[in-house]
Amino acid sequence: MGQGTGLGLSMIHGFVHQSGGTIQVRSTQGAGTMISLYLPRYLGDRQQTPARCPSQTRSRGETVLVVDDEPHVRMLMCDALRERGYQVSEAMDGPSGLHMLRSMASIDLLVTDVGLPGGMNGRQVADAARALLPSLDVLFVTGYAENSAVGGDQLESGMAVLLKPFGMDRFAQKVGEILAAAAPRDTTQATCDVVDGC
Repeated sequence: MGQGTGLGLSMIHGFVHQSGGTIQVRSTQGAGTMISLYLPRYLGDRQQTPARCPSQTRSRGETVLVVDDEPHVRMLMCDALRERGYQVSEAMDGPSGLHMLRSMASIDLLVTDVGLPGGMNGRQVADAARALLPSLDVLFVTGYAENSAVGGDQLESGMAVLLKPFGMDRFAQKVGEILAAAAPRDTTQATCDVVDGC
């Protein structure tokens, strides 16, 4: 704790997967962790069959609010969504995320990290957002250690978890799946206010 952000691992994970490789991590208590990176071997200028690109889920104009305190991670998630046609707003912590949500005319999905600064974790942000918009879909992005903080397998309807680290294609695919499964509903902002500090 307090020694790094984990962003380096996320960047390496993204690079390896974009290169067509994979990562294996093995941890043994008291012995340490071994991380193996596997990358495709370069076979010269031999003609190769083009690699299949994963299908990209496209937006139907939905609006997504992304709350994450890591600027680079937040930027990657927002860029991935914008490239697919989503309308994206972003915030760096829970209180500013709720403030932004109150000012939005409509919203289809809240994406929030679980470990956030500012006095509110991602679960608290989601609960406060749902007090304002009960039908709002929520995607938690979190590491294994924080998964229990959001309820794990006991999430409410319309809530999902994506465990870190993940690639941007997988992230966008998960967002698309959640929005595709959502029934058409009114996501226009209500006039009530969430009590500060909840």
